[in-house]
Amino acid sequence: MARRSALPPVHDVAVLRARLDRAREAAAGTGLVITPGSDLRYLIGQPGGSLERLTTLVIPADGAPALVVPKLEAPGYADLPLAELGVDVITWVDGVDPYNLAAERLGGAERVAVSDFTPALHVLGFREALPKAEQVLAGPIVGELRMRKDAAEIDALRKAGAAIDRVHARVGEWLRPGRTEAEVGADIEAAIVEEGHTGADFVIVGSGPNGASPHHALSDRVIEAGDVVVVDIGGPVAEGYNSDSTRTYAVGTPRDADVAATYAVLQEAQQAAVDAVRPGATAESIDAAARDVIAAAGFGDFFIHRTGHGIGLDVHEEPYIVAGNDLPLAEGMAFSVEPGIYQAGRWGARIEDIVVVTADGVESMNNQPHDLVVLT
Repeated sequence: MARRSALPPVHDVAVLRARLDRAREAAAGTGLVITPGSDLRYLIGQPGGSLERLTTLVIPADGAPALVVPKLEAPGYADLPLAELGVDVITWVDGVDPYNLAAERLGGAERVAVSDFTPALHVLGFREALPKAEQVLAGPIVGELRMRKDAAEIDALRKAGAAIDRVHARVGEWLRPGRTEAEVGADIEAAIVEEGHTGADFVIVGSGPNGASPHHALSDRVIEAGDVVVVDIGGPVAEGYNSDSTRTYAVGTPRDADVAATYAVLQEAQQAAVDAVRPGATAESIDAAARDVIAAAGFGDFFIHRTGHGIGLDVHEEPYIVAGNDLPLAEGMAFSVEPGIYQAGRWGARIEDIVVVTADGVESMNNQPHDLVVLT
């Protein structure tokens, strides 16, 4: 059975047409092959889905784009304004080679950019159908377009941020001694939907020593009085745009005497990074703003990941806020600012907000307090 997103499609024809035109311009003579996923949703309003049968949007350097889709799956695209967008629909049935259909539309292209997460099954199929064409990743082309969000996308991110803030405001309902991380996580997952998301994409409840593992998720560890607990949660709203926010909690008075002072360093670092966000600043300079504060306090070895990642239709996308990325920030770019300090075998802490670059600075999508939340 084909897999298709349950999220409603975007049908703003003018927006989608502009995106298709910009994608062709950005490709600069390279043919584009966009398979199901967030890039497809960005360009035609629906992510689609497929397994072994090929579905792909083909954007040639010249000529009309086409959606190549199995005939049995074509009804799933019937509500898209493909005709208004100038996208031809080419259906195929079992026994027909869909890669040759796509290759014919590409018109003998010498260079073809393929979606980053295209299954190897399809990549090799295109290679056989286009033996003389250089194959490259489409991510740098489409990602360049997706990095700068328009007003509607930013509104969707605000909606997602407010929804996840409401969940964090309720964590005290569930986080208490005697419960397991998994039990708390189940309650949080339900609340993510209750507060306006279409589902929970991830739930991390890292208590005590588990908080020192940034991607810990959940376990059967029983939460104890005095634990420091990292709660990192997020999911998509109906428009398809995602939330992602982390707050750190203490279940009663922290058992470790160094928690308050260490957490104060983390707060300073996160605020320094947010304050550094503005058009023209580089992605790596935002990372450095947080990292320098943490390193100066003697915790440099305990900050073990980048400061942030872009967010939109995917939870992780460009731009990445990391050393070595000299990309200048521009208005409309959205990303997380999430430094952390992780002391293996003891405890960890992280503060994460989603921010958007504005014309003269930054706007946060999350507005829950940054203080260590002590639950009594």
